[in-house]
Amino acid sequence: MNELMEVCEKVVCNTYARYPVAFERGAGCRLWDTEGKEYMDFLAGIAVCNLGHSHPEVARVVCEQARKLVHVSNLFYTRPQVELAARLIERSFADKVFFANSGAEANEAAIKLARKYSRDKYGPGRFHIITMKDSFHGRTLATLSATGQEKVHKGFDPLVEGFRFVPYNSIQAVEEAVTEKTCAVLVEPIQGEGGVRPGDPDYFRALRELCTAKDLLLIFDEVQTGMGRTGSLFAYEQLGVTPDVMTLAKALGNGLPIGAMLATEEAARAFTPGSHASTFGGTPLVTAASAKVLEIISKEDFLADVREKGRYFLGRLQDLQKKHPDKILDARGRGLMLGLELSRPGKTVVDRCLEQGFVINCTHDTVLRFVPPLIVTREEIDRLMETLDAVLKEWEE
Repeated sequence: MNELMEVCEKVVCNTYARYPVAFERGAGCRLWDTEGKEYMDFLAGIAVCNLGHSHPEVARVVCEQARKLVHVSNLFYTRPQVELAARLIERSFADKVFFANSGAEANEAAIKLARKYSRDKYGPGRFHIITMKDSFHGRTLATLSATGQEKVHKGFDPLVEGFRFVPYNSIQAVEEAVTEKTCAVLVEPIQGEGGVRPGDPDYFRALRELCTAKDLLLIFDEVQTGMGRTGSLFAYEQLGVTPDVMTLAKALGNGLPIGAMLATEEAARAFTPGSHASTFGGTPLVTAASAKVLEIISKEDFLADVREKGRYFLGRLQDLQKKHPDKILDARGRGLMLGLELSRPGKTVVDRCLEQGFVINCTHDTVLRFVPPLIVTREEIDRLMETLDAVLKEWEE
């Protein structure tokens, strides 16, 4: 492992502060490193492997499709892509789908669509998009510019113009930010990188009313919250509102690179041949796998199980908060997207859990984030809670 780490430092760009672990294989909610040590995974590749590692049905579809057709470009039709798009539309509000390779690219497409939609309808000058402080939408130049965190902006100025940041969960702030130049509002149902902060349903209902009244596109970034993570296939289903545009990625491919932008017919009409494209967006290989992922996750008994385990997990976190009130400020989240806000930076807790064989992470400096595979069991949750309890007791020293 040390040799692998040394070579990595020499040949791979230093954009990640990696943990000193090299994983070699995974199955379900477990991972094994190159030394044979076993870990319980409560990160799932950052809310990606919602069906766990090496899911047999997904692996079978990947192998079968790889033997038939991997890529031909979007100059031609392929059955897996069309079938996945049709199933996504069947299960959502949307009428059209654009496929990309990542969440950032899906959000980039949404930003471009919003600008094009508004320009086609109202002419130039109406291109501002309101986004939220502490949001995260990606690392491309436009999505980085749309992200409401100064730390990710540093060194990349001048940023793409046209984004206005307002406090999350404040409809008044959004109303005050709307001008004659505004074309859209971009928001996460739960801020993941912003500290696992759920938005209030009344806030989203008010956003929908405002966007409808002002003819602004309401864009939901569901890159992290989508694909069953919150206990429904898409988080918007629990909010009582429907966006005009929604972005997906991460868990849609269960580890294979895919992004998708879903839109209503009216909004999607702004994209015409040549206005946007992606060479690898929606390849037969990835869309075949994603269709199987969607089939499994969208079953109601599967989603009901996620909701039940989410309630159990959150209850255990709240019990932990009662045991350590000086160290834990809040336990929050929805479904199996949960956060534990600490009274001080949480890196030490993450490191100690890793030593004990549990993979978690810390976001927003002080919030432990738990986004395990959706197939996690109560017993596995209990084991993590026992470890967290012990680590927090040690934390006094």
